[in-house]
Amino acid sequence: MPIIVKVDDMLHERRMTLTELSEKVGITLANLSILKTGKARAVRFSTLEAICEVLQCQPGDLLEFRHAQEHAQEEEAI
Repeated sequence: MPIIVKVDDMLHERRMTLTELSEKVGITLANLSILKTGKARAVRFSTLEAICEVLQCQPGDLLEFRHAQEHAQEEEAI
């Protein structure tokens, strides 16, 4: 998937756990985990807004677009 979710990176920078974020944002740990792992097919703007508010960041800090070819090359390298 060419959209890379960087919630884990932001949590690490903020020294916050996924559980803490879940409690502060008010969404389930399961749904946040789906988003964090990149398995979510959609995210509501209200959820994105709440995450950005808690983490004090911009949407672009959490989401990144990569061309499919770049993403495939990165996965091959792993």
